[in-house]
Amino acid sequence: MRKILKRYMPYIKEYKLEYLLVLVGIIFTVGATTATAHIMKPLMDEMFIEKKEEMLYYIPIGLVVIYFFKSVGRYMQSVFMNYIGQHIVTRFREILLEKIINLDMSFLYLNRSGELISRVTNDIERIRYFVSNMLPELFRETLTVIALVGYVIYLNPMLAFYSLVVLPVAVYPILLIGKKLKKYSRRSQEKNADVVARLSEVFNNSEIIKANATQRFELDRFSVQNRQFFKINMKSVYVGDIVSPLMEIVGAMGLAAVIFVGGREVYEGRMSVGEFTAFITAVGLVFQPIRRIGSIYSKIQDAVAASERVFETLDIKNKIVDGDKVLKEDIVHVEFKSVKLKYEDSYALNNINIEIKQGENIALVGDSGGGKSTFINMLLRFYDPDEGEILINGINIKEFTQDSLKHHISLVTQRIYIFQDTLASNVAYGQEIDEQRVIEALTLADAIDFVNSLENGIYSKMEEFGSNLSGGQRQRVAIARAIYKHASLILLDEATSALDNESEKRIQNALDKYTKDKITITIAHRLSTIEHADKILVMQKGKIIANGKHKELLESSEVYQRLAGRLKN
Repeated sequence: MRKILKRYMPYIKEYKLEYLLVLVGIIFTVGATTATAHIMKPLMDEMFIEKKEEMLYYIPIGLVVIYFFKSVGRYMQSVFMNYIGQHIVTRFREILLEKIINLDMSFLYLNRSGELISRVTNDIERIRYFVSNMLPELFRETLTVIALVGYVIYLNPMLAFYSLVVLPVAVYPILLIGKKLKKYSRRSQEKNADVVARLSEVFNNSEIIKANATQRFELDRFSVQNRQFFKINMKSVYVGDIVSPLMEIVGAMGLAAVIFVGGREVYEGRMSVGEFTAFITAVGLVFQPIRRIGSIYSKIQDAVAASERVFETLDIKNKIVDGDKVLKEDIVHVEFKSVKLKYEDSYALNNINIEIKQGENIALVGDSGGGKSTFINMLLRFYDPDEGEILINGINIKEFTQDSLKHHISLVTQRIYIFQDTLASNVAYGQEIDEQRVIEALTLADAIDFVNSLENGIYSKMEEFGSNLSGGQRQRVAIARAIYKHASLILLDEATSALDNESEKRIQNALDKYTKDKITITIAHRLSTIEHADKILVMQKGKIIANGKHKELLESSEVYQRLAGRLKN
């Protein structure tokens, strides 16, 4: 826990004023709680036994003043603790999301979206509870215990010893319970991530589930994880909820000792009834915060486990390290020099050597797993070579900042990404919307006709995943997005796979004109897309086994002949 507190300190320091006001509230509350015990002495001795009439006025007024300060203190604590919690959780969500989306693509590929969503939502919410509730509450209850213990020692040191000697007995089991709870809390959070991941998968694949009538199958799979989540949570309950009754027993033992020893002190005249009443009230009050501290300590283990998961993510170091050069000029030259990239035991790219110049249209063909998509991903720095280097305009790609590099690259894949925003915002994604440029890009992408038929034109709202568009329409929007970016390197990964032949020809003709002064690299699913390419690279098992123009390869490469037959319309 000390390590986690140390990690939080830079953030906590930013709320000095708010924590100061919480402290003022705590002091009011602790002072009022101690005063509640102290007022019992004059209440019994002076009001009831000595029957001083003025006490009929002073005691009620004193009680009202005590509870006024206690209420003001609790209100201050509640408001400012919640402010700190809500504000810090808002910041932590942004910090965590910023970290996750800037991590290497390999991390995002390996971790399920549900797992990441759980960290940004569930784990952060547990942190909020820790920072805004548990931490100040732990501090308040600790101060309350110190104040009340000091008061009972002041009243009667010997009696204080008998009443508080049982406390150390409760500490050891609470520490053991805390360790167990931390383990269960971590497992609970991991299982919660499994549940969220399963839900995410169900909602994202609803079409295939409906098409195969597998609703019951998916519900059964979800039920297994949901019940496992329930069982782990119940283990936490069984262990965590034992703290409160344990402290009740300890408190009862302490009170029993006070009544026995204190009663004798009163009988023998060494203690007044008022002093005894004040003492037993203070002892009764001291065991309440001690019980709460035990309960808080057990709950803190949940927040500590969540914090560890969050800080584990924040501590991950990227393998892809940003360069410090800003790429300002257009990309006019790309070169792969002896590039190798290994996935586990096999090469995704193996000794790739190729030079591409401005205005060239390069096509990549090959069997699935041949390395085509990896070739494109290397230019986006989703991965860095294990050996060799990639040069952009004669400079190693690693020397450029990733943002400036990607500013000059447009990517269109067969998997289309449509955001819940206007059509214009989807086309101009990440950039300022220029209506004229949006319309020009949609025209070049053969999309303007269907856009004009929409009720609000380019300002029509797109639904999640672009579900209010057809597959071909979504693909046209993706191509328009690439055109709008006006990049100097265009990467097309089966970018027209959802289009019919006529639409593809129209878009291809428009793209040919548009990309005359750009570098275009195309992964194709149809022969018509690549037969006019300046150079075709035939890839197999991560290697370029042949390259040349369409007619040359038909004569010289048996692999290309086979692929070309398969790629025919």
